[in-house]
Amino acid sequence: MKVIFTCGGTAGHVNPALALAGYMQKQDPHVQVLFVGTPDGMERDLVEKAGYAFRGIPMGGFQRSLGHGGLAHNLHSLSMLTKSHSRARAILRDFRPDLVVGTGGYASYPVVKCAAGMGIPTAVHESNVVPGLTTEMLEPFAGRILVGFEACRQHYRHPEKVVVTGTPVRQDFFDLSKAEAKAKLGVDDGRPLIVSFWGSLGASAMNARTAELLALEAKNEPFHHIHGVGKSGYPAMTQRLRQDGLEGLAGLDVREYIYDMAPVMRAADLVICRAGASTISEITALATPAILVPSPYVTNNHQEKNARILEQHGGAVVLLEADASGEALYRAAAGILRDPRRQADMSRGMAELGIRDATQRLYDTVMSILR
Repeated sequence: MKVIFTCGGTAGHVNPALALAGYMQKQDPHVQVLFVGTPDGMERDLVEKAGYAFRGIPMGGFQRSLGHGGLAHNLHSLSMLTKSHSRARAILRDFRPDLVVGTGGYASYPVVKCAAGMGIPTAVHESNVVPGLTTEMLEPFAGRILVGFEACRQHYRHPEKVVVTGTPVRQDFFDLSKAEAKAKLGVDDGRPLIVSFWGSLGASAMNARTAELLALEAKNEPFHHIHGVGKSGYPAMTQRLRQDGLEGLAGLDVREYIYDMAPVMRAADLVICRAGASTISEITALATPAILVPSPYVTNNHQEKNARILEQHGGAVVLLEADASGEALYRAAAGILRDPRRQADMSRGMAELGIRDATQRLYDTVMSILR
């Protein structure tokens, strides 16, 4: 069997495709896989590091707003999109796949659409609660649309195509029990563990507010706290901790980057973070209560829409960035961790949404298309 995965733009689009590709090859080592994305996007590095063949299609993104040069940008992207279809058809004719799976990013549009027109079975995975522009455009052509939560179904014109599979979470997130993860990190003395981060590069405004949060915790609460600052903000954060007398404080672990994210997240009693699709999948699968501060800078306000689903199920507290002061973060965190019953209720709310076998569900669904 031959399969094309087409994706790009963010790791949140690429990782589900990598997870499914790896799972398919475990089930059948003879499966041949080709990835298609933009030639200069981050997807190329991720795919090639994972050992898969990659073909590029030049693409430009579209803007929903036509102001500030948006119309000119979209006209240029439309020209590139027209040319991309011939490139997609050439790749499809050359590789002759039995199945095409798109997991987001503009490059997936011409590949999935052309595949559908050539009679090749297709599926699209959408990791956000509300479909992105590419998924919206592909809905008429996709054989199946694979989504993270039941609540996603309402956002599609063809809900009969929608299958709730979840978004894959790396297996190493489940290799240890919570107690084992706490012991491995040396935080098994009975004090709650808070884990916080604002993305791989960090966010200067939110790191400053986190510093306020850490000072309040040091003054009032016996918490453990691991914070991933991000590369760009690490010097400023270490200077701030030094000024506040928090450097070297027992129970406080401030890092440039959390490289061992799987055991750290597994050990957490509370996570404070953004609301990207991959993170949402991880904390729901782990059933970990969260305080979510959606990024206001993402397309179509996807992160707040993701966060609100968790809030509606009682698993998360949502603070908009404008309201997420250090004091507000502290009050929310202390209110959760001082109340074991509330923690348990929030964990149950997360568990209602969590799908730990998402990769298998994706596999079963795409194989059913072939059958």
